[in-house]
Amino acid sequence: MTDTAARYLYLARHGEASQDETTLTESGQRQAVLLGERLQNTPLSVIHHGPLPRARQTAQLISTRLDAVPLHQSELADDYIPYLPAKEELPPDSADAMLSFLAQVPEEERNHGPALAREALAEFTGPVEGDRPRHELVVTHNFLIGWLIRAALDAPEWRWMGLNHSNAALTVIRYAPGKPSSVLFYNDMRHLPAELRWTGFPPELRI
Repeated sequence: MTDTAARYLYLARHGEASQDETTLTESGQRQAVLLGERLQNTPLSVIHHGPLPRARQTAQLISTRLDAVPLHQSELADDYIPYLPAKEELPPDSADAMLSFLAQVPEEERNHGPALAREALAEFTGPVEGDRPRHELVVTHNFLIGWLIRAALDAPEWRWMGLNHSNAALTVIRYAPGKPSSVLFYNDMRHLPAELRWTGFPPELRI
């Protein structure tokens, strides 16, 4: 029988992006560097990141503050819709608004995303083979982080919606053999000064 050990999955949304999303803003670059400094004492084995410039640049800046942690670009960490709910799955008082939001997403992305989301669960979650815990960072986007958190909590599949994540904030999920997955902390911004927190959130959700 193969031994298994705990996986610690660190999830970070990319730093603040420019309006056209082709690069990070100066604030986004600072966020990424500060997140790298936060992770300096974490025994990361790899940094996975999505292919879009804002995720790739964030991962590269994080890596400058770490000691030779390899970077791995993955389509599974891209920006996509992870699950398309039917109206009857959703809370009646918010179903129309949620479906209206999803309808604005290009059809190709709506059709392509759910398959990637299933692959992401297989790739990034669960205990790992071997007898030593593994620590992995995924630099990605808001929707995938919500999807992985809702899966860790065994929440309904539609519940990735409404789980928002700030730019360069940190979430950690632990997957231990024989135990339920555990969200150790969520949307943690302690490494960011006040002026760099809550970017990526609409004003009404900032506290």
